[in-house]
Amino acid sequence: MKAVRIHHFGDPSVLEVDEIDRARPTGDQLLIHVKAASVNPVDFKIRKGGYPLVPESRLPITLGRDVAGVVEQAADGFAVGDEVYAHLDWADGGYAEYAVVAPAGVARKPKSLDMIHAAAVPLAATTAWQGLFQHGGLKTGQRVLIHGGSGGVGGFAVQFAKAAGAYVYATASGKGIEAARAYGADEVIDYKSQRFEDVAKDVDLVFDLIGGETQDRSFGVIKQGGALISTVQEPDKTKAAAKDLTAKRYMAQPNADHLKRIGELIDAGKVKVVVAETYPLKDAPAAHKSLEGGHPLGKVVLEVA
Repeated sequence: MKAVRIHHFGDPSVLEVDEIDRARPTGDQLLIHVKAASVNPVDFKIRKGGYPLVPESRLPITLGRDVAGVVEQAADGFAVGDEVYAHLDWADGGYAEYAVVAPAGVARKPKSLDMIHAAAVPLAATTAWQGLFQHGGLKTGQRVLIHGGSGGVGGFAVQFAKAAGAYVYATASGKGIEAARAYGADEVIDYKSQRFEDVAKDVDLVFDLIGGETQDRSFGVIKQGGALISTVQEPDKTKAAAKDLTAKRYMAQPNADHLKRIGELIDAGKVKVVVAETYPLKDAPAAHKSLEGGHPLGKVVLEVA
C-alpha cells in the first residue's frame, strides 16, 4: 500500500510516499480502507522532531491521526463495508491507503458528511469535546471563553458549547472573527485590538488553545471554583489553587462514544464541518506548508482514494 512517511525530521520535503506492506489488524482491531485523512498541527510538530511521543528511534513513521473510510476487515460491532471515521492511536498513521484502528477509536461516519468532511472531524472534534466536557465540566447556562475560536479545534469547541446551552466568548483576529461568529460565538473578541479581560468576566471555563501570556492573563477572568483547561501548556498550579480552579493540560484520547455523540450533533444540523483545502495524498508536503504557514480557516484534508 502507499503511505506517506518520514524517515528523518525536517521541513515538508521529508514527507515521502512509500510503498509498504498493507497494515494488518491484530486482536480486535479493524482494517479501514482509507478514503481521506485529516492534516493536523500535531503532524507537522512530529515531522519537525518537536514531539516527545515520537522520538527519532521510532522512524520511519506514517503520519496522520484521523481518517474516514470503509471497513475492509471487520471487528466486533462493525461489518465489512461500513462507512466509518476514526481517531487513530500512536501505533499507526492515517496518511495511507489502509489503516488499523481499535474499536475504541472508531464510529460510523455521520450520514450527512462525505468522506472528505468526515475525515476532518475525529481528532479536532474529540479534542474540543473532551476539553469542554470531560475535563472542563461545562454545563448548560455556564459561560466559557475559548481562545482560538476560529481554528480547527476552536471552531468545534464554539459549536459544542453553544449546542450545550453555554454562553460563548471566543478570541480571534482577521478573517477568523467572522468565522468564530459563524460558528455561533455570542461575543467574538479581536485579540489584536481588544483585551479579552475587558469583555469576558466571571467565566466558568477558559478553554485555552494558545498558551503563554494568553493563558497567564486568563486566570483573572475565571470565577472562583471554575476551570482552566489547555491543550498546549500546563497551567500554573499556585494561581489555580488560589481560586480553587480545576486546571490541567490534556491530550485527546480515542473515544468511540464521543465520536458517536459528535456525529449525532452533526447529523442533527447543530455542528457544521468546514474544510478549507484538500490535496491528493502525494501532495502531503503542500498540505503541510499550507497548514503550517497559512493558517487556513477550516480543516486541511488529504484525499487518499
